[in-house]
Amino acid sequence: MTSVMTALPAAVGAAAVALLFVETVHRVTLRLGRRSPLAADLARKLHRPFLISVTLLAVQQAIRIWAGDFPGRSGVMHALVLCCIAGFAWLVGAMLLVLEDMTLARWRTDVPDNRRRRRIKTQVVMLRRVTVAGIVVLTAGVMLMTFPAVRALGASVLGTAGLITVVAALAAQSTLGNMFAGMQLAFSDAIRVDDVVVVEQEWGRIEEITLTYVVVQVWDDRRLILPTSYFTTKPFQNWTRTGSAVLGTAEIDVDWSTPVEPVRGELQRVCESSELWDGRVCVLQITEATDGRVRLRALVSANDAAALWDLRCLVRERLVGWIWQHQRAALPRLRAEVEAVAPEPVRVGGHAGPGPSSDAARVFSGGLDGDTRGVVFGGPVPAASERKE
Repeated sequence: MTSVMTALPAAVGAAAVALLFVETVHRVTLRLGRRSPLAADLARKLHRPFLISVTLLAVQQAIRIWAGDFPGRSGVMHALVLCCIAGFAWLVGAMLLVLEDMTLARWRTDVPDNRRRRRIKTQVVMLRRVTVAGIVVLTAGVMLMTFPAVRALGASVLGTAGLITVVAALAAQSTLGNMFAGMQLAFSDAIRVDDVVVVEQEWGRIEEITLTYVVVQVWDDRRLILPTSYFTTKPFQNWTRTGSAVLGTAEIDVDWSTPVEPVRGELQRVCESSELWDGRVCVLQITEATDGRVRLRALVSANDAAALWDLRCLVRERLVGWIWQHQRAALPRLRAEVEAVAPEPVRVGGHAGPGPSSDAARVFSGGLDGDTRGVVFGGPVPAASERKE
């Protein structure tokens, strides 16, 4: 009873001192936070884990030093050790998250030409997930190792660790593959958060990258969820791999009689009058001339994929309206030649020129080359005696 009466005041006194110390540090940090964003973030996010960790450590040390032997001492001390381990793991995790948040705040992505910033953001987000998972696993392992029975069990488990590893790897092959693919994507710079990609014939933006899946925000606000291994095993288009500026086309079919130079001048005026155009490329070319019509292709450029889509629609709309207003004769036409032809007399026997009976109309027969080709594709040619039969 005397030991218990000694332990309680010691624990209360240690907790009071710890609370006073933590509160003093917190106020000092808040004062520093008026000038430093890092100090303000530390004061806001580390106050609670720091308070719990320091208080538990002070109580545990006070009982260990000043309290004598009392019933349940070992259990109380073991519980305090477990709580201290969990508290300090929480504190370390919070500190790492603060540093990662500061990195993200410094390298913001809402600025022009943010390719490098998006790469850093992707890597920091992936490291945050790995860090949290690693801290949880290590904390659980350290807490389990405080139990003597678990330490004894660990020696016997080492003998079968190889077999268990193989079985676990086979059972979680797909999951592990996606996890390694996620790490590969984070550091290979193949895709980054906010990259514009085309996957599964869908155009969208990389919204989130995790260790197991990637979220693509499609242009119509749908979400396409793909495993991370998809981006390491299948081809896809990344429109912002080296920069956000892209090229796009708008195609119009017109008649052969269309004067192209006035249309080219109208395209230049449309681009110069629009804030969507980045001033790099504005070209009009004829890319096809078939089936009685020609195809005009307007090639334009913009700073990003979203602006390019609107610019292509604008160019197509303005050119169609201008052609309808100024060159209506240039619209595609259907041409056909109609003439009366007198019937020719039917000839009996013979043909005026190469016909079905001519070697020029045969591919697999008639001539040495044709017979040889027929053997290859249709089997051996029968002999003359076999044909008569």
